[in-house]
Amino acid sequence: MRKYIELNKRKVPYTLHVSARARSLRLSIHSDGGFFVTTPKFVSAGRLKRFIVEKSQWILDKIDYFSAFTKHQGIKYTKADFIKNKEVTQKLVEEKLVEYNKFYNFKWNRVSIKDQKTRWGSCSKNGNLNFNYRLGLIPVRLAEYVVVHELCHLGQFNHSKDFWNLVAKAIPEHRVLRKELQKISLRYIKK
Repeated sequence: MRKYIELNKRKVPYTLHVSARARSLRLSIHSDGGFFVTTPKFVSAGRLKRFIVEKSQWILDKIDYFSAFTKHQGIKYTKADFIKNKEVTQKLVEEKLVEYNKFYNFKWNRVSIKDQKTRWGSCSKNGNLNFNYRLGLIPVRLAEYVVVHELCHLGQFNHSKDFWNLVAKAIPEHRVLRKELQKISLRYIKK
């Protein structure tokens, strides 16, 4: 649900997501500058507003950072790029799934390569793994981290300590890689 809030005399748009699974209020600023708020059910509008206002400087700093970042990045990719790169990414992902599943021995249903705007990958409760075609355009070690991250969701469908321990089995430096990945915009990636 699209909403607006005034932060330091700026009208800021954000997307509100009410989640039955959320346990606490959560803010995220995506690499394209999009601002998202996730809230558990039954949180009052007043509490939600106070939470956002308390974090206003952080929010504005991140929005400004990513807005400036994406303006100076390389090429904006198109549908033709998706078609051209999908097969390469499919091959990379399938190879890495087989390679890293030696640590886990998980089973998955379907692997899909998609043109996702806000995610590098996802895992459904049905065991379907989805990956962004841009994985084939970033450094392989970052793509491997994404593959392992989604693979581990087959064992832990959350981001608990147990989940991160699973990731660390195959990618001990996952924290460093995650930070590096967050610096890359999904809309603009240098070739």
